Amino acid sequence: MFQKLIAQSSQSKFFKTKELINNNTSIISGLFQCRKDITTQDCFTCVNSLPHMSNTLCSNSISARVQLDGCYIKYEQEKVLETSDEELSDQSDSNLLHYKICGEISSVTNYVEFRELMDEAFVELENGIVNSDGYYRVNYKGVQLMAQCEGDSETCECSRCVYAAVEIAKEQCGTSLSAQIYLDKCFISYIYQPDSYGNGNSVPGTRRNHSTEKLAAIIVGGAAAALLGFLFLSFLNSRCKKDEYE
Repeated sequence: MFQKLIAQSSQSKFFKTKELINNNTSIISGLFQCRKDITTQDCFTCVNSLPHMSNTLCSNSISARVQLDGCYIKYEQEKVLETSDEELSDQSDSNLLHYKICGEISSVTNYVEFRELMDEAFVELENGIVNSDGYYRVNYKGVQLMAQCEGDSETCECSRCVYAAVEIAKEQCGTSLSAQIYLDKCFISYIYQPDSYGNGNSVPGTRRNHSTEKLAAIIVGGAAAALLGFLFLSFLNSRCKKDEYE
């Protein structure tokens, strides 16, 4: 299986395969995926290093996921005959958090406006992934964001996964200038680099430090972010239900 994955990584950035084992009573399913923004050669190099790492780190495991910055490999044992309940259970696991990295804590002078900026950037990421092929990258006012879903994910599954990753980022890395969030079927990353946008101020409006303006930002900004999130989720559920019936 590893040899198949390595061979395919010289031609594509996503591939799945299955191998029968135990007298054809079980299956080992495996896949690799590379980030879309790396070259095919870099993809091959990255995937080529994963089997050795897997054998070293997970030698006694029948299932594993080894994630590097540019690629990952995943394999697991399955029964030949799976019930529909098991398949539904697998689908429900797609948004489970595997790993997260919260970066440097923010030291901006106006935290309220920094959070407003991040909320806007997350909305841009969520909207962008809906109309993408499972990969979306954007620089929004100095916040560089990226999202990628597993290669064979449907649009609605992908969008829901990215939405879940964003919510985790907000809740668990809310004060960080950068983060990486890895779920089973998708991952997102972001880093705030103000020098990559405008004149390099820490956040828009950092010179407006009056307490009344800060209070207004908390009330208006917080409500606006919640409303945008609710509207996006409502739109996503409506679109996905429509697709299911068509």
